Amino acid sequence: MLRHLGEKRSFSHNLRLAVLLCLNAGFVNAAGFIAFAVLTTNVTGHAALLAVNLAKTDLRAAGVVTLWLTLFLFGAFASSWYIGRIGRNRPFAYTVPILFIIAVMLFVALAGGSYNHSLSETEYLAGSLLLAMGMQNALVSVVSGAVVRTTHLTGMFTDLGIDLSVAVLSRKNLNNVLKRRILLKLVIIVSFLTGGVIGGVAYLHIGFHAFFVPVGFLLVALFYDYFRIRIKRAIVHQLHKS
Repeated sequence: MLRHLGEKRSFSHNLRLAVLLCLNAGFVNAAGFIAFAVLTTNVTGHAALLAVNLAKTDLRAAGVVTLWLTLFLFGAFASSWYIGRIGRNRPFAYTVPILFIIAVMLFVALAGGSYNHSLSETEYLAGSLLLAMGMQNALVSVVSGAVVRTTHLTGMFTDLGIDLSVAVLSRKNLNNVLKRRILLKLVIIVSFLTGGVIGGVAYLHIGFHAFFVPVGFLLVALFYDYFRIRIKRAIVHQLHKS
């Protein structure tokens, strides 16, 4: 799921990546919104909010939103820079960014126990999630060759609409490439929404402990390839023995 790049990367690799990390992004977005009243996985709304705050000359609020935008941007930069520095084909190039995102989720889950809804705490806790989601979005984009984006749906809905129009126009000559593009976008949208429902329900029931769940998603993503290879080797070895 993370190891294969370029021509070695298959549709199934992108599908598994989309399911797991779109679930994660949807979960963080919903739980983060209920916790902080802040969208924590994308920046489109924050750009509009920044414009509104500037129009009202509310420089304090504008500064906070600018910080959040910068944190998301820095997360994307840091993740992409690290992967490029280590080498996209290196086995552990994606380990450090994922571990950092896990650390942020643990921090929010633990720090939430003393969260007093103050503006300063909201700033750095919500900002931490935006930083982590910027890292995740860049990582997934690099791995999938910009085919999968996990933290926002605007582009997905636009591209899905375009692909569906092409499918309607050429319904008698649908090819597998177009079918797979449509399926992947549907999976991304459904996974994000499903993750949002799970995240919202989890936060309403267990509060900030809900942020331990994304840690589980990320650990599965981190070790999926390793355990899958080990299991396949064990099966092959057992078949040879028998």
